[in-house]
Amino acid sequence: MATSPHPGRQAPLRVLFWGTYDLSKPRTRILINGLRENGAHVDECHVSVWETVRDKGTLTFSSLAERLLRTGAAYPSLIAHFLKARRPDVVMVAYLGQLDVLLLWPFARLRGVPVVWDQFISLYDTVVNDRGRLSARHPFARALYVWEWVACRAADCVVIDTREHAAYVARLFGLNSEKVKSVWVGAETSIFSPTAMAPREGRDTTNRPLTVLFYGQLIPLHGVDTIVRAARLLEGHPIHFVLIGSGQEGPRVQQLLSDHPLANLEWVPWVEYEHLNEHIRNADVCLGIFGKTAKAGRVIPNKVFQIVAARRPLVTRDSPAIRELFGERADGVRLIRPGDPQALADALLSFANDRASLSASADLRNDITPTAIGRQLLAVLRRVACLDEVSLKARARRRAPG
Repeated sequence: MATSPHPGRQAPLRVLFWGTYDLSKPRTRILINGLRENGAHVDECHVSVWETVRDKGTLTFSSLAERLLRTGAAYPSLIAHFLKARRPDVVMVAYLGQLDVLLLWPFARLRGVPVVWDQFISLYDTVVNDRGRLSARHPFARALYVWEWVACRAADCVVIDTREHAAYVARLFGLNSEKVKSVWVGAETSIFSPTAMAPREGRDTTNRPLTVLFYGQLIPLHGVDTIVRAARLLEGHPIHFVLIGSGQEGPRVQQLLSDHPLANLEWVPWVEYEHLNEHIRNADVCLGIFGKTAKAGRVIPNKVFQIVAARRPLVTRDSPAIRELFGERADGVRLIRPGDPQALADALLSFANDRASLSASADLRNDITPTAIGRQLLAVLRRVACLDEVSLKARARRRAPG
């Protein structure tokens, strides 16, 4: 490949996003837009399959089989496009890509194109370890593990969301740690903006209840029962909870509220993504995750990045992953023990009793924009394509006479 005619300037990386990836996930949109904002030439070869499924973990066997049939029907045209398209420097398989990466592998090898798979989350870890849908001894669980084990080896590089998570995936599937790289999730900062979400002018912040917001799928990782129990502890205090979401833990939350109805908690089943900013804007404090599962300690969910982008105070569980973002401390952030409703209640009381602290927030917005996330991914892709500065210098040395 020809080098850049401008000394010191890298030629634009040509990236092909290929497969049935889920564009309803902010993760994939951020990666694509972030690469473009960093000057990469990004093409897409995509067939929509998963966008209408909010929570893949709730798919029944019949609906999953239907999606897989649709996926299989899409592959002939996807593969034909890949073989006819201009050769990219690297091909990117995005979430959900467990099947995509296996089907692409022989054709990518045929054309000599390295494959990077944004695994993002492990289906085996999610279904078996985190959500407990299947026992590890179940035949389907074992088949799922083997599937992902092979898929990881079909890719030249596997991308995960945090360093802690990447190290776990490398151990889980027996991969060389250098093969698994981390790229943060980030936030679509055009939507989650501190300007758009500033508190309404003139709003009284001293004589009204503190509004606390949680939104997301009700899954074990989020520890929503901890939020409900904290609300119970705070009955009689000027603190009002807004809980937005549905999912696996919905029946458990419903049972908790049936056993002990809470006047200080409002439960909204779902809000569309584009309207979340309105709820964040009206919240004084936003909540992250509180689950005690091992996965909860390895990830930083979308909502945390979105809340940080919106410059809102945050309470979430402490973990090695979350400290990759915040370090030891950050203004307006309370890190608490997982699964501890008393610790959550105490953190919220600290905000309620010191309303001035609500104006403090972590100033990390520039680190989590699509541009910043694209810069992280671009460095990974250039290294895989042997187009990073180190690789180019090594290539030049090999080609030098004598």
